[in-house]
Amino acid sequence: MSDTRVADKDMTRDHVGEVQEETEPSRIDWKTIWMPMTLIVGAFLLLFYLPMDSERFTNAIMESLSLAKWYAQEHVLLCLVPAFFIAGAISCFVSQAAVMRYLGPNAKKVIAYGVSSVSGTILAVCSCTVLPLFAGIWKRGAGLGPAIAFLYSGPAINILAIVLTARILGLELGIARAVGAIFFALVIGFLMYLIFIKEEKQKAEAALHLPTAEVERPLWQNVIYFATMVGLLISATWGKPSDPVGFWNVIYEVKWWLTGAFAVVFGIELNIWFRVKAVKVVIAGIVVAALAFAFPHEPLIAFSAGIIALTVLITTTRGETEEWFLSTWGFTKQITPLLFGGVLAAGLLLGQPGAEGLIPSQWVSGLVGGNSLGANFFAAIVGAFMYFATLTEVPILQGLIGSGMGKGPALALLLAGPALSLPNMLVIRSVMGTKKTVVFVTLVVVMSTICGMIFGHYFS
Repeated sequence: MSDTRVADKDMTRDHVGEVQEETEPSRIDWKTIWMPMTLIVGAFLLLFYLPMDSERFTNAIMESLSLAKWYAQEHVLLCLVPAFFIAGAISCFVSQAAVMRYLGPNAKKVIAYGVSSVSGTILAVCSCTVLPLFAGIWKRGAGLGPAIAFLYSGPAINILAIVLTARILGLELGIARAVGAIFFALVIGFLMYLIFIKEEKQKAEAALHLPTAEVERPLWQNVIYFATMVGLLISATWGKPSDPVGFWNVIYEVKWWLTGAFAVVFGIELNIWFRVKAVKVVIAGIVVAALAFAFPHEPLIAFSAGIIALTVLITTTRGETEEWFLSTWGFTKQITPLLFGGVLAAGLLLGQPGAEGLIPSQWVSGLVGGNSLGANFFAAIVGAFMYFATLTEVPILQGLIGSGMGKGPALALLLAGPALSLPNMLVIRSVMGTKKTVVFVTLVVVMSTICGMIFGHYFS
């Protein structure tokens, strides 16, 4: 009898175990097992079959690293770091109510799109430097349309770049670039608003219920404060014009004196408006000035010391300056790894100007001749993925036009190139998601292609 009961219990346990095995989910799933395994195996195969004997591959690796080095030397300290501080300040000191009023979904369209579409005339920045600023206004509640118009126009409508385009590549191409860039900023921003209008209406409804934010200082102080930081950014990054005489060259000759003047004003603002102790500001100013005069031909030394000094000043002062630093650091963590990853990838595939990547330059120059749909589309695609620093697109196009590139594809590249790049796309995706990024890039490429074909038809 006891043996029968034991047997029944064993059968019951077996039955329960079978039921549990059938109902419990498998612990071997895609996210925890197969995806990491696929990445590990893929990395192993990539390393196993690296074509180190290929001269093109090794050259492409060197070009990728050289481009990253050049970007770090020329753009990170002078462009990107100041942009991070400005973005952090926007996030902390510009009230959400103010952003919503002028750039939000309920703002007057004429004001919102008008201001955003011509912002590039003030900011002489590249497609990567504009990203922290875009992320800052987006975080504060700017509408999708005005934010996208700002994102496109920031690097596209650069007065110095447009003047250089007209002087070197021809007046008609310079005018077409200026008109096309402003038109693109307006149209692409408005189309993005229409495509995602449901989300924009939800954001507008949510904005109606936002409490009124407390303002630490009056509007005029914030305007002067941001104007000082933008002045620092513009003066420090002012590029050398092609003509050694004229107004633009005069500004270039005194750019570091202008930068120093803005830095002095900025130090006074930190003391008066942000309660940073005057002793700290004076000591920091003396150190930076001493380095500037000790190394007059190496301005990056003094500029780097200024960045370090600013970091120390705002992190050792209690209150809102700490929030400013934390916000700045948040943008830095989010954007910097993606930017450098994108720069490395762009250098690997396309190389630097005048050098070769994995994709031969003959392919590019051979596919952009004439004014066909394929030539314009290819020029827009190459422009969208290749990284162009401010003003470098002009000499690159000068060489391509000399190799047979049509004027239509040249305009297509000018309209898509400065506003987009592979690093730029990676960061935009992290800010507003994959879907919006794909739509934005598609609109830029398609409109650049169409404008290139129209321009090439009338100015062949």
